[in-house]
Amino acid sequence: MNKKTENGTHSTSRHRPLRLSTLIRLRWLALASQTVAVLYVAFGLNFPLPLLECLSLIALSALFNTVLLLRFGAGHRPTNALAAAQLAFDSIQLSGLLWLTGGLQNPFAILLMAPVSVSASILPQRETILVSALAAVLTSILALSHMPLPWRAEHPIMFDPLYIGGIWIALLSGYVFVAVYAGRVAREARQLADALAATELALSRQQQLSALDGLAAAAAHELGTPLSTIVLAAKEMLSEMKESPLKEDVKLIIEQSIRCRTILAKLRSLDDGEEKLFSAVLLSELLAELTQPFAHYEKPVRIHKLGATENEPVILRNVGLLYGLGNLIENAVQFARAEVTIQASWSPARIEITITDDGPGFAPDLLSRLGEPYLSARGRRQNNGLGLGVFIAKTLLERTGAKISFSNTHMEGHARVALVWVRQDLDVIR
Repeated sequence: MNKKTENGTHSTSRHRPLRLSTLIRLRWLALASQTVAVLYVAFGLNFPLPLLECLSLIALSALFNTVLLLRFGAGHRPTNALAAAQLAFDSIQLSGLLWLTGGLQNPFAILLMAPVSVSASILPQRETILVSALAAVLTSILALSHMPLPWRAEHPIMFDPLYIGGIWIALLSGYVFVAVYAGRVAREARQLADALAATELALSRQQQLSALDGLAAAAAHELGTPLSTIVLAAKEMLSEMKESPLKEDVKLIIEQSIRCRTILAKLRSLDDGEEKLFSAVLLSELLAELTQPFAHYEKPVRIHKLGATENEPVILRNVGLLYGLGNLIENAVQFARAEVTIQASWSPARIEITITDDGPGFAPDLLSRLGEPYLSARGRRQNNGLGLGVFIAKTLLERTGAKISFSNTHMEGHARVALVWVRQDLDVIR
């Protein structure tokens, strides 16, 4: 999008193939089904088929499964290349069985889409394209060359070549659809999972910093009393001592003790900050504190209040609210040309905050998707923003009850973020 939504850069979601044990279990299930199908056709239906060759292919796949399990172990997560190689082997093995049993005339030919579907779900696009291309080649070979379909010898079955061509086209279309659709769904699911994890990490870091402040203040409070005792005892010793090198050491002890007390006093002030973090304040005061870090910028941040002063909401601070609002304000300041305007309004029923800047604005083609993780855009303003910062801010603010909308106020841009709460969800006085 036009506005960079996060400081720093982030890599896209990494692909995480399934554990080897999952792929092995799926292959055992497929082998069991293949065995049952082959034996039922041979002995249940008494159809002629190359039974030894079919069972040999099934045994080969079972051997492949066993070798993988012994070589890597069930808990191993294969690389993308190894996972793709396994799916390629499955495609070739299944194609071999189909070649022995009628090719595309065999109704089980639809199972050729299974390796493509699995690849699209767990592997990057390059590997999925390779697996899909292999499946397309194997399908084309089966359409042109195969052994007869097992059937009653006295009533042989014949398929028109046009019908076989239709099956071939249907399978190829299925490969393309599954590879594109399933791959897109899986990629978005991975991105959403990574973005939610980043949101939790950001919130956790804020909470840890607050807890650390409280711990430091508590330690300062506990150390204050014994340090005062040391200073008092040292001063009494100094008053009773005659001039000597030892007297200078006592003076040094007193000086360093006083220095320690000064440091502890600074640590105690963190306690006030932590108490302040979770205290209730007026909405305008909360916004003023969030904009304070940008006071030294050349782009002023102006706050406008619309509402009766005596009816101004009192907000209880929480980490999600502070982080989310702070992120949106920082984003506006970063891309504003001259100034940022924050407008706060309230009524008995709702609270609304709008953040507007005079920068290039949001990319029009991405306005409807803002708030999704890992967005990028090409348009009036190029950047590498992935949208994760806005996603985190939006997620945290929605947890407080906010409804968020993004827009541009002018043709040339001027991004606007509007946040609306039901007043009773945010106002501690109500």
